Amino acid sequence: ILDRLFILLDTGTTPVTRKAAAQQLGEVVKLHPHELNNLLSKDVFSILCNPPEQIRVFVPFIVNTLWDALLDLDDLTASTNSIMTLLSLLLTFPHVRQCSMEQSLTVLVPRVWPFLRHTISSVRKAALETLYTLLSKADESCAVWINPILQDMLRHIFQSCILESNDEILELIQKVWMELLSQVPQQFVVAASCPWMGAWLCLMMQASHIPIDLNMLLEVKARSKDKAGAKARLGNNQVKETVQQYIAGAETLADDSLTRDYVVVRARLMAARLLGGLCRCICDPQLNAASQEIRPAESLGQLLLFHLNSKSALQRIAVALVLCEWAALQKDCQMVSSMVQPRLLSVLTEQLYYDEIAIPFTRMQNECKQLISLLAEVHIDLQDRLNSSVFTIDQANELVTTIFTETTAGMNVKSKQWLALESKRQQAQSTVMETNTEWQQLHLRVHMFTACAAINLEVLPDKLNPLVRPLMETVKKEENTLIQSYAASFIAKLLRQCAVRSPCPNPKIIKNLCASACMDPSATPSSACPVPTAQEQAKGGGLERDGMHHMVNKTQGIITLYRHQRAAFAITSKRGPTPKAPKAPVTELPPGSTISSDNDETKKQFLVQRRGAEFALTTVAKHFGADLNRSLPYLWENTVGPLKAVAKENLYRQAQLERGDAAAQELVNSLQVLEVMAGAMAGELRPLLLEHLPHLFTCLQHPYTAVRHMAARCVGVLSKIATLETMNSFLEYVLHWLAAIDDCTKQEGAIEALACVMEQLDVDIVPYIVLLVVPVLGRMSDPSDSIRFMATQCFATLIRLVPLEAGIPDPPAMSADLIQQKARERQFLEQLLDGRKLENYKIPVPIKAELRKYQQDGVNWLAFLNKYKLHGILCDDMGLGKTLQSICILAGDQYLRAQEYAKTKAADCSPLPSLVVCPPTLTGHWVDEVAKFCSKEFLNPLHYTGPPTERMRLQHQVKKHNLVVASYDVVRNDIDFFRNIKFNYCILDEGHVIKNGKTKLSKAIKQLAANFRVILSGTPIQNNVLELWSLFDFLMPGFLGTERQFAARYGKPILASRDAKSSSREQEAGVLAMEALHRQVLPFLLRRMKEDVLQDLPPKIIQDYYCTLSPLQVQLYEDFAKSRAKASVEDSISAASGEEEEKPKLKATGHVFQALQYLRKLCNHPNLVLTPQHPEYNRITDQLACQNSNLRDIQHAPKLSALKQLLLDCGLGGGGGAEGGTEAVVAQHRVLIFCQLKSMLDIVEHDLLKPKLPTVTYLRLDGSVPAGQRHSIVSRFNNDPSIDVLLLTTHVGGLGLNLTGADTVVFVEHDWNPMRDLQAMDRAHRIGQKRVVNVYRLITRGTLEEKIMGLQKFKMSIANTVINQENTSLQSMGTDQLLNLFTLDKDDKSDKGEQSSSTSGKASIKSVLDGLGELWDQQQYDSEYNLDSFMNSLH
Repeated sequence: ILDRLFILLDTGTTPVTRKAAAQQLGEVVKLHPHELNNLLSKDVFSILCNPPEQIRVFVPFIVNTLWDALLDLDDLTASTNSIMTLLSLLLTFPHVRQCSMEQSLTVLVPRVWPFLRHTISSVRKAALETLYTLLSKADESCAVWINPILQDMLRHIFQSCILESNDEILELIQKVWMELLSQVPQQFVVAASCPWMGAWLCLMMQASHIPIDLNMLLEVKARSKDKAGAKARLGNNQVKETVQQYIAGAETLADDSLTRDYVVVRARLMAARLLGGLCRCICDPQLNAASQEIRPAESLGQLLLFHLNSKSALQRIAVALVLCEWAALQKDCQMVSSMVQPRLLSVLTEQLYYDEIAIPFTRMQNECKQLISLLAEVHIDLQDRLNSSVFTIDQANELVTTIFTETTAGMNVKSKQWLALESKRQQAQSTVMETNTEWQQLHLRVHMFTACAAINLEVLPDKLNPLVRPLMETVKKEENTLIQSYAASFIAKLLRQCAVRSPCPNPKIIKNLCASACMDPSATPSSACPVPTAQEQAKGGGLERDGMHHMVNKTQGIITLYRHQRAAFAITSKRGPTPKAPKAPVTELPPGSTISSDNDETKKQFLVQRRGAEFALTTVAKHFGADLNRSLPYLWENTVGPLKAVAKENLYRQAQLERGDAAAQELVNSLQVLEVMAGAMAGELRPLLLEHLPHLFTCLQHPYTAVRHMAARCVGVLSKIATLETMNSFLEYVLHWLAAIDDCTKQEGAIEALACVMEQLDVDIVPYIVLLVVPVLGRMSDPSDSIRFMATQCFATLIRLVPLEAGIPDPPAMSADLIQQKARERQFLEQLLDGRKLENYKIPVPIKAELRKYQQDGVNWLAFLNKYKLHGILCDDMGLGKTLQSICILAGDQYLRAQEYAKTKAADCSPLPSLVVCPPTLTGHWVDEVAKFCSKEFLNPLHYTGPPTERMRLQHQVKKHNLVVASYDVVRNDIDFFRNIKFNYCILDEGHVIKNGKTKLSKAIKQLAANFRVILSGTPIQNNVLELWSLFDFLMPGFLGTERQFAARYGKPILASRDAKSSSREQEAGVLAMEALHRQVLPFLLRRMKEDVLQDLPPKIIQDYYCTLSPLQVQLYEDFAKSRAKASVEDSISAASGEEEEKPKLKATGHVFQALQYLRKLCNHPNLVLTPQHPEYNRITDQLACQNSNLRDIQHAPKLSALKQLLLDCGLGGGGGAEGGTEAVVAQHRVLIFCQLKSMLDIVEHDLLKPKLPTVTYLRLDGSVPAGQRHSIVSRFNNDPSIDVLLLTTHVGGLGLNLTGADTVVFVEHDWNPMRDLQAMDRAHRIGQKRVVNVYRLITRGTLEEKIMGLQKFKMSIANTVINQENTSLQSMGTDQLLNLFTLDKDDKSDKGEQSSSTSGKASIKSVLDGLGELWDQQQYDSEYNLDSFMNSLH
């Protein structure tokens, strides 16, 4: 409708049509004011604001509609804001104001009054803006409409000021008020305001905790349209809702006392500004002619004098404030200033107990009298010592301290009388202290504001002390920042006024301020003891105990680093959510000026004093501007003099140390003053400041830690105010000190200065980042703790900003050398942040495998880390070949180092061994993989394992090998041996085992010394943020700060954001922290998921996991070899091989088959063969009982241990949920576990999953599940990702089921018929499977199982995804090899390849296995073959 009406309005053919459209439009807007939002967003607004001629005449309809709409609105109308905003916007256009309105503004403007006290601040703001627009754009005739409502307008605006708590709106109120005073003829203003001046002053001095008397406020009810109701004038005795109003708004009553005091003082200050403006009008000379009978100025002077003479502190403060603000606006009103001046100066010397402390004061009198009478009861008479009816605060204080102690000295402290006296004394003492605190604060404020008034009126007394003292005391003690900064500005004015006085007080005042600025030891370090001593720290909480890494003393250490760590400690020590930010606007405060409530008193006192001095010094610097060094030579000299002296003397460090702590402290203090003032100094003084930059650089090498620290902070501040000049000098002179390995002091100064520059410049450091990253990176492996930690912290910050660097031009005036260097180092950074830009690393030794593209990329990345002495985490998905990539860099680097050493004999490339630490089930696997991919001349691994005696023997072998493979537990137990070897590479496989930094294992691993450290891990570390710290603490200690700093910066916000109850602010903070952390660690993490590299991968990756038989299994295997059963098997086979080749049917009667079946079960688990019928059963069970073990123990079945490790590697069963609360509900990998025999499945379920991995969820599918239910189990597994594992027998699992829910398949045992295993694998690898499937086969080394797998050769070549003829056919095999199946290979090293390829015999193994296939029929799957009779032949 709106749109159509506007078209009519715009294009209507006759004025009548248009008029009708405009009226209709007005009605629509009245009925649907919320549509105004749409109006604002359309072209309509622009038509209204700049209407074509034909519409101009109808704009009044729209505007009148808006004015009328104001009558219908109340607090709850949603569109109030839209209407007010549109109205104030429209009124800014001249034609809108000019157009004849139906009613005059005198009637319309009062409709705005109710909105001045609206509950929504944006509505209050819009109402004030409407008034300001009307006033500021008004013409000469405006008095016509303002006059009748002028008094109401002044009252409403002033009342808003008193009740307002929003800073921005207070500023707007002042703007409107001053505009009003300037637009209306002065005589009208005076006539309207004089009757209310007294009431306004009273409102301004309203006590903050007492509600305002409602008779003093204009009550604003929205006028209704019926004119009768409108006549009910304000102040009428209508029934009022009693809403209590307080100064600075009732909503701030609930705030803490500091915040409440802040907003109340702010309201008083603003009210004083309004009244100050009014006083100027009242004192207009034209309105105060000598001939007048009543002169307004005289009345005003009497009113002010009346309040100055009262005994109320608030009345005196109010008058002093009004005088201050008025004198600032009008310098020459002799009449009033001569009336109040003598009284002002006498107030400065008065000591008075103000009305405001009447209640605590009376209570103090009563309690003191009660105490005296109690003392009298025990015959202690104080008449002669305290003979007064009213006690002063000092007398009362003396009574409850000295007098009480002296007079009760002889009493028994355990007697009831004494206890009663003591409790009364304590009560009285707390009242005395409370009264004293209140009085001191009021007394100081009265004197301070009075002093300010005297300064602004320029009536300085002969003796300045009464004036200076309250100002200086306020700077030192006042907790309210507004009052402190107010005092600071008047100190600046006082210094200006006193510049020509003799004797001049300025040097003394400045000396005092400079001393106060250096009082706070948390900001200005002491040269003798730059950080708190160990005892003080112990009092403050267990910092040392908590692994606070950094120690600082007089000459060594970095204070900035120490403070960062302290700050993090403080944040993380606090329990509970992060505290809300204080409400008081902290914009005008210097950094660190908010006072935390939990600081102890002395710290708070120092902080307040320092903050006040900073306010004063910065205000002085701004006030004097370019004239500072000439007008206040003492201050200038005090700031830069000691710096010049250092440069002039140019002493050696030893000489500087000999000059002592006092000389160093003087330098520290002058640097502190420089830091405070530099930012506030005028631009013209900057060149003078920059002359001292070289002197600051000299101080960066000073032997005193505190001097270096302050110099670094000053360099930081200069970099902020003169970035180009400071950074150019810094890059030229200081940056290269980082590499001065022989001079630790220089390095510490340089890295601390860089840290301070980064802190100050923040994002502005970006143009210089490229030049800073590489030198800092070089220090991340510095031998000195302090330098390493500070460098890693700087690097961490820089690396997060690097993405911003790309499009930023070089800073002007950068030298050509630096620009070239920048280009070189940018290339490094690009490689660091984008793996695709890495140089291709040609592996210098032959590797017996063809690397896929992503594997070559991984090796390139490892080589890049190697080149720049960096460390990282390779966390590719399972099965992508992390081991192979690591072997490539291990072998390559070993070879290149050896070549380099042969050429140069340099110590830094002497041959060193490397170390691989992995879970115990993987040590053998690693040794095999190394042998498989790389020949012994390049990598010769030592398998460091076995019982302690065996390991002792192996320790002597280490020198002969260039790679040691050991398990975590072994390294932990033998850490004393490993700690003393310097390794080239230290690789932690499945390195997330050190995610908890507090375990013995982690602590041991972190003692290993290596040139390069790499962690391999298949679990996605990035999700479990809190575990990252420990991993990086191994790789690059300090890169993520101390654990406390890490928790403060990332852990707390990220965990808080994951809490269901978190606020949107906390969630945003969590997201930002997570992003920052990712930016920081991603250059050192390489993670490829299978889905990322699918094009490089086959659909299946098959890996064999070799297990070594447990001692128990070896014993049983050997018993078989000696038994009767073995002999009869040999006979059967020899007989079979004697027949002709045409009939290769193996007459493998029971014996051969049973023997194979027996050995196969034995490989799986000794429990499967050690039934009570077994001849060795009793002996073995007794033997195990002696060792506190039994047959069910998984240590006797290496396949179960290996399976457990595999599941853990898949991210299943790790637990850890309680620690970080971040364990995923759905695991990353889901697993099918295949066994041949149902009894083996039982063992997996009852001996492994339930007791050892209780968090793993599983389903089971075997022959005992009725066929009808099998499908529902399969679909449940496929559709419910929270189920981790499905247990199957090969037979059931191979029957055409579709199990695409899983991506990992584990064969605990194997079918003789390779096709059956292949079918089982394909369960997980069907069309629906989007992921690559990993197949793990657990094979017992040296047994029949390994031989059969070797014979079958059905392991798929990884690149060849088709099962071709070659894979399925089996080579022929001789009798001796078939017999070989039944013996246990002792020596693992026999080269199996040769055996299997030999074709010496006549009988074909195919015939044997075919026969086995037939024997092994369906029933034997279901009811497992009964071996009882076979058992008997084992004797």
